[in-house]
Amino acid sequence: MTITRLHRVLEAIPTRIVACSGGVDSLLLATVAHRASPHSTVVAHAVTPAVPAAATARVIERAETENWTLQLVRSKEFEDQRYLANPRNRCYFCKSHLYAAIRGLPTRAGATMLSGANIDDLGEYRPGLVAASENGVRHPYVEADLGKQDIRSISRKLGLDFADLPASPCLASRLYTDTTVTPSRLRSIEIGENLLRLLTGIDVVRCRLREDVVLIEVTAEGHARVTDEVIDRVAAAMRQVEPSLSGVFLDDKPYRPGRALAVLQ
Repeated sequence: MTITRLHRVLEAIPTRIVACSGGVDSLLLATVAHRASPHSTVVAHAVTPAVPAAATARVIERAETENWTLQLVRSKEFEDQRYLANPRNRCYFCKSHLYAAIRGLPTRAGATMLSGANIDDLGEYRPGLVAASENGVRHPYVEADLGKQDIRSISRKLGLDFADLPASPCLASRLYTDTTVTPSRLRSIEIGENLLRLLTGIDVVRCRLREDVVLIEVTAEGHARVTDEVIDRVAAAMRQVEPSLSGVFLDDKPYRPGRALAVLQ
């Protein structure tokens, strides 16, 4: 069974600290690791402008439910001009700062850092995996030969309420490559996406930012729900945080993961 393979990998890691973003992959890894060995598992979550508030709340709630030892870390990528410039390998700088912050935790005591990367991630452009390699991070899902569908399947079998949570990478992924990362831009994106979900009932939405123009992405089936009135309300809400936005438009192309990066591919 898939979860048996995961347990075998974790059993070979005496003490561990799980980097948990608040998505399905890392939430499941933290849950399984802690349930298997609660006294040798610590969970770390980064609190930065790039992490949606809902993700942080989800991690804290899960930690309280499962009685995790949770460490909230403040990584320093927003002090790094290389990250803020938003190059194609932005994730490398983000993950480098994350792992440095985790290494500095007093509770680590030689624990092995674990990530929620899985075998499907290996076929994608993932500069964060380079940072993981440089910092000795292990990927239990990869070692257990598990992919995204396996992870969701295990989550459902365990009855976990986040099993069908839509994928939602960090807010900085909404910025087109070379569009500078700022806290106000990320906050405006978070506000825009939350309002879109509320007004349309669509789970998977993206507010992509290219310089000062926002392109709303939804699935093809959801296009009709994003009316002019919805766009106007989203634009007004986003401009309260980021007044420099010149326009908010519905992208005529349906949602596709990674489009902000794909412009340079």
